[in-house]
Amino acid sequence: MLDFQPNSEAFKGKTILVTGAGDGIGKEAAKQYAQYGANVILLGRTVKKLEATYDECVKNSHAEMAIVPLDMEGATVKHYQDMATTIESQFGKLDGLLHNASLLGQLQPFGQISPEEYQQVMQVNVNATFYMTQAMLPVLKKAPHASVIFTTSTVGNKGRAYWGTYAISKFATEGMMQCLADEYSNTHLRFNCINPGGTRTNMRAKAFPAENPDNLKTPAQIMPAYLYLMDDASINTTGETLICQPK
Repeated sequence: MLDFQPNSEAFKGKTILVTGAGDGIGKEAAKQYAQYGANVILLGRTVKKLEATYDECVKNSHAEMAIVPLDMEGATVKHYQDMATTIESQFGKLDGLLHNASLLGQLQPFGQISPEEYQQVMQVNVNATFYMTQAMLPVLKKAPHASVIFTTSTVGNKGRAYWGTYAISKFATEGMMQCLADEYSNTHLRFNCINPGGTRTNMRAKAFPAENPDNLKTPAQIMPAYLYLMDDASINTTGETLICQPK
């Protein structure tokens, strides 16, 4: 699955929502889903970045694209409910949801984490993900085979010093995925996590400022896992965490 490539029109007629679509992994995933025929809904904080992603998506696709500017830190449950209603009205169903947006927070000793920062990271990485997934469930159920992908991290499986807030949020993310996968195990909905590993993104540069980015894989190089979990080839895969860069 780490070298998986879909058929040229594998996602034709499918609608996929990508969060954090303005840059990095989210942007690349949106472009590739569009390339294989999907209608892609681009969600992010910055309109200018979303517009740039939109422009790149439509270059190689005749599918329908939509932009949803939304700050997940401040969004309410009603925002997600209204978004689900709009998606159902416009597209009829939702075939895929990629939870890519995350906040890193500061890398610091546990005792120095401020309540404000802890709340901010948990709001985006956990609470907003929960609210969005819950709101989208009725629209996902309308698809023949719906896939929800959560983004985790190595520190979401084994905690690491100074990574407290981010690690806790990713442990919660994996737990959320596992609960959903078990609850919907006998349905046409599937839930999985992807651990992208060290990838050439702005978040990685913030976490490891002295690292040479040329030594890291680009978002495009780790896309096979993202394509596999959205493709019908993975309809029997649920409750799993795929590691894009196994050691």
